[in-house]
Amino acid sequence: MTQPPPAGWPDPASTGQPSGPPADPTLPATPQPQVPSQPSGYDPYQPSADPYQPGADPYAGLKSDQAAAAPYPPVGYPPAQPHGYPPVPPGYGYPQPKTNAMAIAALVLALLGVSSCITAPIGAIMGHAAMRQIRETGEGGEGMAKAAIIVGWILTGLVTLAIIAYAIAIAIAIGANN
Repeated sequence: MTQPPPAGWPDPASTGQPSGPPADPTLPATPQPQVPSQPSGYDPYQPSADPYQPGADPYAGLKSDQAAAAPYPPVGYPPAQPHGYPPVPPGYGYPQPKTNAMAIAALVLALLGVSSCITAPIGAIMGHAAMRQIRETGEGGEGMAKAAIIVGWILTGLVTLAIIAYAIAIAIAIGANN
């Protein structure tokens, strides 16, 4: 690392050395930034009479070519939506990911397990397969697949407990007859 001399760094102007490259004589001495032109037509910041006053003319003070464009936003603004709703921002909610078909089928089978006991474990297993597909493809339906897994295994557990309780009741009934 270079240390400055004891007296400090010399000033390039005092040593006769130029501080930068020589200036181009064809360029103006002080470049002026270009001022953008003002838009013509509707000025949203123009003070006007309160349009909510009874009898107030919202078109007062406008030229005849501006009168038709006055209630609408200036050029460059997004168009108004019907019924006064603001425009939907681009990318907000669009496009929605496709829902995984196996997740839908898994949830339907898991819920059918309430009435037919055999479809609940099939729905739970299909829910696991749907979760794997969703992770690989990035599709939607993760909530449905999780619901199918939870509902399917809970119903399977309840059916298993009911079968065990029924088998115990039969064994007790047979033992009581002897």
